[in-house]
Amino acid sequence: MENWIKYQGKRDDLVLSSRIRLARNIDKMPFPHKLSVEKGREVVPLVEDAFYRSVHMREEYVTNYLCDRDIIANQVYLERHLISKNLINNSDKAAFITDKNETVSVMVNEEDHIRIQCITSSLNLEEAYDLSNKIDNLLEEKLSYAFDEKLGYITSCPTNIGTGLRASVMIHLPTLSLNNKMNGVINAVSQVGMTVRGLYGEGSKAYGNIYQISNQVTLGLSEEEIISNLEAVVKQIINEENLLREDLIKNYKYEIEDKIYRALGMLKSAVLLSSNECIKLLSDVRLGVEMGIIKDVDNVILNNLLVDTQPASIQQIHKEKLLNKEIELNRAKLVKGRLAKVIL
Repeated sequence: MENWIKYQGKRDDLVLSSRIRLARNIDKMPFPHKLSVEKGREVVPLVEDAFYRSVHMREEYVTNYLCDRDIIANQVYLERHLISKNLINNSDKAAFITDKNETVSVMVNEEDHIRIQCITSSLNLEEAYDLSNKIDNLLEEKLSYAFDEKLGYITSCPTNIGTGLRASVMIHLPTLSLNNKMNGVINAVSQVGMTVRGLYGEGSKAYGNIYQISNQVTLGLSEEEIISNLEAVVKQIINEENLLREDLIKNYKYEIEDKIYRALGMLKSAVLLSSNECIKLLSDVRLGVEMGIIKDVDNVILNNLLVDTQPASIQQIHKEKLLNKEIELNRAKLVKGRLAKVIL
C-alpha cells in the first residue's frame, strides 16, 4: 500500500486517504479501561508475540511504546493519523506496531485490546481491508478473540460490535462547505448508516474543509457490504462537490482565482501563521491544485504541509519545546520554504 502523505496521484483526487480499522479483544480478559497499568502492559507482549511470530518481513515493523516517549512524540503519531486520541489517553499502558512505510498500525490497549488499522492513499478501501484482514487472521491464529456466534466480535463500545470494522475516507470538500451544504450531506449520510467527522475523527472539527466519512453500522452487515456502501456514498459526494466546482468556475472564475492566489500569496509571505489559519489557506491552495488553477504545487507538498505544520510536528522538526508564538513563527518559515519555488 502507498503512504497517503507521500502519494503523488492525480491532481484532481479529492480523497486524501482510505482507512480500515478492526476492533478486537482477547477472550476472557477485561477491556483496557478495566485493566490496571501493570495488567495492561502485560497485553502488549501477548500481541507482539502473536504478530511477530506470524508476520512476514518482521524487520519491516517496529513497536512503539507510548510510555517511553514524551507527549510531543506521541502527538506527532496522532497528527500523522497513525494512532488515536484514545491510545494517547492510555499511554501509560499502550503501544502500537507500525511498518516503516506507516501504512499499518496495530494499536494495543486503545478502547479495545487490539485496533488493527491500515491506511492508504486515495479511494482504496478494498486494498486497505485486504491487508487488515490478513493481519487479523494472523493474530487470530495465536490469540483467542472475544466472539459470540450471534453478535460477532465483542467490543468495549456497543457501536463496534459485530464486524468491529470501521471504514473511513478523508476527503477535501471546500465547495460544499462554501455553499453551506455540508449539513445536508451530514443528514443524508446519517440516514444510510454513515457519519461525517472532522480531520482527526470523532470529536474533532473539519479544519481545512477536510472531513472523515465512515460507517456507523457494524452489526448486521458483512465487511464487504460496509465497504461497498461507503464507496457508493463517497462517490456520490465527490460528484456533488465537482458539480459545484464546475458552477463556481463558470460563474465566479475571477473571484475563485483571486481567493486561491491570495491564499498562496499569504502562505508565501506570512511572518506568523496560526494552525487554523494555515490549514484554511492550504485548503484554498489545494482547491486551486485540484481545479488545475495552480500548476507548481502537487499533492505530496500539500499532504506533507498538512501534517508538518501541526503543533507537535513543528516542535519535533526543531527538536525542542516551543512557545505558541515560536510555533507560529516557525510554521510560517516552514511553509515559505516549501513553497519557495511556486510562482504566483
